Amino acid sequence: MSFYRSPRSRRRYAAPYPRSLWRRLLDYGLAALILGLLILLAARLDRVETRNTQGAAIVNDGDSITLGAERIRMRGIDAPEYTQTCRRNGAEYPCGTLARQSLVRLIAGRPVTCSGWQRDRYGRLLGACKAGDTDLNRAQVEAGWAVAYGDFEREEAVARAAKAGIWAGTFDRPQDWRASHRGEVVEQKHGTLASIGDALREIFRFW
Repeated sequence: MSFYRSPRSRRRYAAPYPRSLWRRLLDYGLAALILGLLILLAARLDRVETRNTQGAAIVNDGDSITLGAERIRMRGIDAPEYTQTCRRNGAEYPCGTLARQSLVRLIAGRPVTCSGWQRDRYGRLLGACKAGDTDLNRAQVEAGWAVAYGDFEREEAVARAAKAGIWAGTFDRPQDWRASHRGEVVEQKHGTLASIGDALREIFRFW
């Protein structure tokens, strides 16, 4: 007795062809790309982790300090650059110097604590800083020695109405002054924190 076998039953399945060299290189490249993206994502997540730093402050200018090895730009405010001048009673005066001295007085020799999770293009930590119970960012704006820069608009309005600090005369907004003095703005690095007496003498000298 013979059995009928359909042509389908006699079909043989060939083993798949090995992947070409180019296909394998493409797969390896794709795997390397995904791995690189994962590493980059992990690095970015590490950067946004809140960083807290504390210590004796070296005051660079009215809105930036150094704590140990950490350079900090105070977040939400913008103070006159250290070499910037403003105008009052028809004469120029060193408002950048006085802004720095205002921050020295607010710190009053106390340890400073700053926290933040972002950095500016110069690598400085954008921080909210305190000396004791004094919110230094807010206090600089309230004293009229810094303007609002993304925060503290209400404090700026109060200082402007009271003609406090730079609001007692006329001045260029720090960001506008920097734009017109490109190449001249050099971050000032002071080796020691100025004393309170030095700060007061500097202020009354030009007041």
